Amino acid sequence: MILIGHGAPPKDAPGELVQRLKGLEARRRAAGGPPSTEELALDVRLRRWPRTEASDPYRAGIEAVARALVTRLDGARVLVAYNEFCAPTLQEAVDDAIAGGATIVTVVPSMLTRGGIHSEVEIPEAIAAVRATRPGVEIRYAWPFDGEAVAELIAAQVARAG
Repeated sequence: MILIGHGAPPKDAPGELVQRLKGLEARRRAAGGPPSTEELALDVRLRRWPRTEASDPYRAGIEAVARALVTRLDGARVLVAYNEFCAPTLQEAVDDAIAGGATIVTVVPSMLTRGGIHSEVEIPEAIAAVRATRPGVEIRYAWPFDGEAVAELIAAQVARAG
């Protein structure tokens, strides 16, 4: 299983780096073309930026959820991937799963509700790209979440908070 989170820039990454990357990405999406060499280089630089729990609490949180899932999924291998800003990418995580012997990979986003571009557009596009390069691997997308199950999760959290 691959838990895919949104990703966040680390707190110590230069703001101009993030702004430049997002600007290039916005122009590319508007024009409909492929990423430029500069966009690709900035994406890799930001994804590979050194991180700590303090500089990237989002990543630390997703990794904690992944560790907790292992025990709830009978010891299944749980990998993490990020939609943007962090490594590994979905492609890298799928390659890691394949290297570990997986022939079926279930991708689960951390986004819980419909309506977001990440879970409805970007992650399915990334899955399609991976499927095209890894035809011998079945990649499942476990989304959207059942609204009743999400409501139950939130109600349980409210009850714990008192």
